[in-house]
Amino acid sequence: MQGLFRGLRSLQEAIRRSSAVKQNIMPRVASSSSSAEGKGLQNVTVADVLMTKGEENVGSWLWCRSTDSAHEAAKSMAQSNIGSLVVLKPGDQQYIAGIITERDYLRKVIAQGRSSKYTKVGEIMTDENKLITVTSDTDILKAMQLMTDHRIRHAPVIDGKIVGMISIVDVVRAVVEQQTGELKRLNDYIQGDY
Repeated sequence: MQGLFRGLRSLQEAIRRSSAVKQNIMPRVASSSSSAEGKGLQNVTVADVLMTKGEENVGSWLWCRSTDSAHEAAKSMAQSNIGSLVVLKPGDQQYIAGIITERDYLRKVIAQGRSSKYTKVGEIMTDENKLITVTSDTDILKAMQLMTDHRIRHAPVIDGKIVGMISIVDVVRAVVEQQTGELKRLNDYIQGDY
């Protein structure tokens, strides 16, 4: 895991250097039509990244209630092949109570020898007042910095209410796509194909 964080930090440094090169030698290079490619990472937002997940997934996220059992939450994560669920408060409204991750389950249920069927999600989740969130207009570099600094892999996207979930995989994918586009534009510029 620490290797991932070191890799992300070195990628962030490469991005900073690449941005400096872009500002100094590439003022005439045309930008790409892709939302993440060509904008420059400081202009790519969480909303852009959510859109790359596919329109059917925008605004979709998996959730459970704080009154559900830890067993049900773990089963839901396993069936959906995901590492976290947004936890909602009991009731019909979709007010966020926190987040539960695989790590919460392992540390607070399995490692402590608790019964997952009798442990409620509300007992082991990360509470809303400790939750790290982003908004849809947060730039991707800021999201990456928050996730890296707090050593989290998932962050709910909240614009008054929850609108989605962004993972470190989504962030890294956006960075890689943008850097690939940047390299292509640099090569085109050097070869005179701009």
